[in-house]
Amino acid sequence: MLYYNPKQWFAIIFQFHKADTFRKLLPTMMAIGIFSAAVAWMELEYWQLSDNLHLKNITLMHGMLGFVISLLLVFRTNTAYDRWWEGRRMWGALVNNTRNLAIKIAVMVQDKEDKMLFKKLIPAYAHVLNQHLKDEDISHELFDGESLLPGHYKHKPNQVAKNIMAHVNTLYKKGSITGDQLITLNAEVQSLTDICGACERIKNTPIPYSYSAFIKKFIFIYVMSLPFGYVFQLGYYIIPVVMFVFYVLASLELIAEEIEDPFGNDANDLPLDKISENIQKNIEELIY
Repeated sequence: MLYYNPKQWFAIIFQFHKADTFRKLLPTMMAIGIFSAAVAWMELEYWQLSDNLHLKNITLMHGMLGFVISLLLVFRTNTAYDRWWEGRRMWGALVNNTRNLAIKIAVMVQDKEDKMLFKKLIPAYAHVLNQHLKDEDISHELFDGESLLPGHYKHKPNQVAKNIMAHVNTLYKKGSITGDQLITLNAEVQSLTDICGACERIKNTPIPYSYSAFIKKFIFIYVMSLPFGYVFQLGYYIIPVVMFVFYVLASLELIAEEIEDPFGNDANDLPLDKISENIQKNIEELIY
């Protein structure tokens, strides 16, 4: 995730990073510029249609379509941002719930060895969930050569949660915690799985293909038809104008595509690695 100072206007305006849409769209923008130049030359120089009222009226259609496409893009970006923000809320809840679980373990459990086990398992859940959502390999041993994740299981977060719950149940059977304490800890462990399920729902439910494809087609047709009408008012200035319009509209769609899956490794995705590290630091401070 990119961190920046929103008050530094000029630094942001003139800075182009690897995630900037300008870099991705530049080849297509150049092609559209060439197309616009060809249309302008054909209409102004070859066909000499400067007095054709029918083509001039195309601008009315663009005005109406521009309003429609703006509504579609607003809905598209809002939907994508809602998914991004819900993912952030889920990981914020994970931070709080792991803290609460660690606090209760630190107070309720007296045995040093049991505490150290939870000190490893609780932050392990955050690290494993992070890799699970990114579809990364989680076959390595996480803790000082001690493997807590059997390799033949596909859903590794479930196995970590199962280990946590198994040790909580063992404490109850040994009499180290009471039945009321078991119920309290069970609710905290259950919340981890609830968060995992919510994140998987975001990740595995993309925007419907038909909706995404329709917006792309709409943008393409709208931009490619702009030179036919506005060339009479703008002349050859239509070339940079059409390129800029395409840049704005297509950038909004690209940004929406990037943030609708907030658990990847793109520049604008959630900083899950940093959140996982912070969870581990918090647990290490609480359980000792």
